Amino acid sequence: MKVLIKNGIIVDGTGKKTFKGDLLIEDSRIKEIGKVSENADKIIDAKGRVVSPGFIDTHSHSDLMILVNPYNEIKIRQGITTEVLGQDGISMAPLPTEFISPWRKNIAGLDGDTDEIDWEYETTENYLKMMKDNGVGLNECYLVPHGNVRMEAMGLGNRPATDEEISKMCEITRREMEAGAFGLSTGLIYIPCAYGRTNELIEMCKVVAEYDGVFVVHQRSEADTIVDSMKEVIEIGKKSGVKVHFSHFKVCGKNNWKYIDEMEKLLEEAEQEGIRVSFDQYPYAAGSTMLGVILPPWAHDGGTDELMNRLQSKELRDKMIYDMEHGIPGWDNFVDFAGVDQIFVTSVKTEKNKDLIGKSLEEIGKIKGKDPLNATFDLLYEEENAVGMVDFYGLEEHVIKFLCRKEQNVCTDGLLAGKPHPRAYGSFPRILGRYVREKNILSVEEAVYKMSKKAADSFGIKERGELAKGNFADIVIFDLDKVCDKGTYVDPTQYPEGIDYVIINGEVVIEEGVYNKIKAGMVVTK
Repeated sequence: MKVLIKNGIIVDGTGKKTFKGDLLIEDSRIKEIGKVSENADKIIDAKGRVVSPGFIDTHSHSDLMILVNPYNEIKIRQGITTEVLGQDGISMAPLPTEFISPWRKNIAGLDGDTDEIDWEYETTENYLKMMKDNGVGLNECYLVPHGNVRMEAMGLGNRPATDEEISKMCEITRREMEAGAFGLSTGLIYIPCAYGRTNELIEMCKVVAEYDGVFVVHQRSEADTIVDSMKEVIEIGKKSGVKVHFSHFKVCGKNNWKYIDEMEKLLEEAEQEGIRVSFDQYPYAAGSTMLGVILPPWAHDGGTDELMNRLQSKELRDKMIYDMEHGIPGWDNFVDFAGVDQIFVTSVKTEKNKDLIGKSLEEIGKIKGKDPLNATFDLLYEEENAVGMVDFYGLEEHVIKFLCRKEQNVCTDGLLAGKPHPRAYGSFPRILGRYVREKNILSVEEAVYKMSKKAADSFGIKERGELAKGNFADIVIFDLDKVCDKGTYVDPTQYPEGIDYVIINGEVVIEEGVYNKIKAGMVVTK
């Protein structure tokens, strides 16, 4: 089938200036760009609207949802045509059969949980096959998660890996890279990644570097010790030769904003040393993750079942509160930098606590007639740690500062359950509406580059992210005068406006704002 897009304002994703022209699609590929006279089966008149590459979400948490609901309209409505799964070092695969039960509990706060799938797939190869067999609504890429690899090699315990165990991790990483992963992810505030040492990651990243893969890292601190945390990540890049990509780059808490200049200096010094560094960012001054991260790392030792036991002990609860009030070296203390009044529950597993969604920890304490922390411990226990949250940590001026850096590309980092952070529905349209049209922070060419080709180049995604002859026909047509995000923290589940067409692999998935429920995506491997 041939589709002709006529009279559009073409922004090709490279950062070059816009031009008016046509674009011809044949089957799944772009056949011509410029002035096209060839006939087509379908003609789209894009007069007055921007024609751009499909957007690439380099930090997604659709890993489980995509198997249950493969269409992922939430992302497609933003103009996202490709997303990268396997984030934060804890995801779906690899997953040895004996760890299924504890692992489902461990990831539930990020990715959710369900009995609707067969969890006995074990490897990345089989997980990707499940997606292929089921079909996907948009293109899906995958990263090898450090925590899954560590669990397969040595379980969920809080201890350094032996040389033999590190060797085993490297073997597993190689196996998963051979299955088509684009790199290795870690989340050094999540269990069991937080138990890993720098040398362990260097050795694993040496394997990833052999495949020209990327090391995607939620660093060990985004708060008090962020400078040392960045130095650790840069050291890993230097000693392994791997490409380094910081996830959702930011600094949390007003006491730590003083580090921003030094953070920028570290990025520049890394580039001067020949280390390839990039980062992604969502355009909001609040974050979102699983509520369990507010607990000190030792509380999670051995997995969620052990955490449940500890939450039943008053003595251990008191120790958790002491550590949260006094701090532990090297641990990001969310209660300290955000406060119980600025952490809000976004999702729970059971009906019993649905009424707490949207409430702050301070409000939950008042509702339960307890101090906020013990009320939170109760909630985590009752929900078996499957609770999501939003935390307010920064200022818009800092969002803008990082948005303008050359290393930056856009992401959602959207958790999809319950009452999510509005970034899940609006990150990409927000860039275009607020930071291009309203505030004139970026040109449309710069913004589209950061949402397409820059992302593709950072992750090594080929034949996507640029409107070029022969590339896959992943295309967005939007109205720059109207495009905007609609979701708020109070009412986040609103689709954006102004995204008129989304074409994925040559198939029209959104047409004049109407969603066509089709599985147009591909499972993309490196």
